[in-house]
Amino acid sequence: MAKNLKTRKELWRARRGRTKKKVAKSELNRLTVFRSAKHIYAQIDDPAGKTLGTVSTCSKAVVGDVAQTGGIEAAKLVGSAIAGLAKDKKIEQVVFNRNGYLYHGRVKALADAAREAGLKF
Repeated sequence: MAKNLKTRKELWRARRGRTKKKVAKSELNRLTVFRSAKHIYAQIDDPAGKTLGTVSTCSKAVVGDVAQTGGIEAAKLVGSAIAGLAKDKKIEQVVFNRNGYLYHGRVKALADAAREAGLKF
């Protein structure tokens, strides 16, 4: 095995660091996404690092009767719910922190749903 091959976790950490560096330069509130195999989480933080609100598929009020909490449909519901939470807090524009995850699948579905619900990023 070659020495320059990196593990999946090392590659994720490198992407996460690059994303974090770009997001840290912004003075806007940030929308951060975390995904696991079973759930997806989204939270809004202010530039000082204080969490203003969070939404996830762990909450039955958000997801309702979706068959899979780890799927694209559940991510869309979380995206629209986090945009509603942002509107309640009078936040119109955020910077999107994908947290090192590729902009594909559930992360993209969450972002698109948040945009459709009126959040700008």
